[in-house]
Amino acid sequence: MVKLSVLDLCPIVEGGDAAQAFAGALDLARHAEQLGYGRYWLAEHHNMLGVASSATAVMICRIAAATTRIRVGAGGVMLPNHAPLIVAEQFGALACLFPGRIDLGLGRTPGGNPATARAIRRNLTGASDTFPQDVLELQTYFRPANPGQAVQAVPGAGLDVPLWILGSSNFGAQLAAHLGLPFAFAAHLAPAALESAASLYRTGFKPSAQLAAPYLMLTVNGIAAATDAEARLLFTSLQQDVVNLRAGRALPLAPPVEDYAERLDPAPRASMDATLAYALVGSAGAVRAQMLALVEQTGADELMISGPVFDHAARRESFSILAEAANLSG
Repeated sequence: MVKLSVLDLCPIVEGGDAAQAFAGALDLARHAEQLGYGRYWLAEHHNMLGVASSATAVMICRIAAATTRIRVGAGGVMLPNHAPLIVAEQFGALACLFPGRIDLGLGRTPGGNPATARAIRRNLTGASDTFPQDVLELQTYFRPANPGQAVQAVPGAGLDVPLWILGSSNFGAQLAAHLGLPFAFAAHLAPAALESAASLYRTGFKPSAQLAAPYLMLTVNGIAAATDAEARLLFTSLQQDVVNLRAGRALPLAPPVEDYAERLDPAPRASMDATLAYALVGSAGAVRAQMLALVEQTGADELMISGPVFDHAARRESFSILAEAANLSG
């Protein structure tokens, strides 16, 4: 069995809206829980017309309330956008509401372009540079409060909220290793850095109170269907999304297009193919072979699937087939 989880950006499709995206997320989360997926994470992005998960803690609360067993969390909270105390209070509240089910993944990018980052934070000075210190400060708020402690997270202090470091480079790998935290690598965004980041994480890992041995989760795109040809057609929505984002266009998720890749010029085609190098695409047998090869190559402990599909029914079916391929048991 390959351990599988879900990363959801609550995609807004062309002709749809955020309310529709939220309804789809609730349905998919319940479906994923029944299929045996381990986690359902939501990602913080801002000012993107195709992404509705910007208010991440709000959606985590809604998804956790609609499910009973699956772990729900942030993949992640972009810590430079928030004061660590606020994050501790929000996730402390979530941990009180849903004991033993909340994860907190932390990223160091703003989740948007520079203009968006300025609109969120007003002052960009040193925001990403202080990420390690902000993680350490956040950890202190989740520890039991000391007598006379001037600033406490209420709720938050003394609560079990597992922290993860998210990353797409060696920086995140080294920080996760140094702090003894689980590491979620964004192979769906930066596949070229995967092998070096995974190696640095494992070789540099220092056991901590949270984690005794390294734990590596890879986020990859995954789209499955009854046949390889059908899956490749559904995959064209994601291909269009990648090309648009590389060109600075954050648009709603477009419907599938026959032979989309063949129509592209060589440069955008090469960039798209490089970004999607680890995508799992095909029928159950095909994606199972791809999963096993990826786990063997990287030694990943878990795969987290981002599976944007234009049609919601096809998206549900895709996650069903991926679960079948991984031998999950609901």
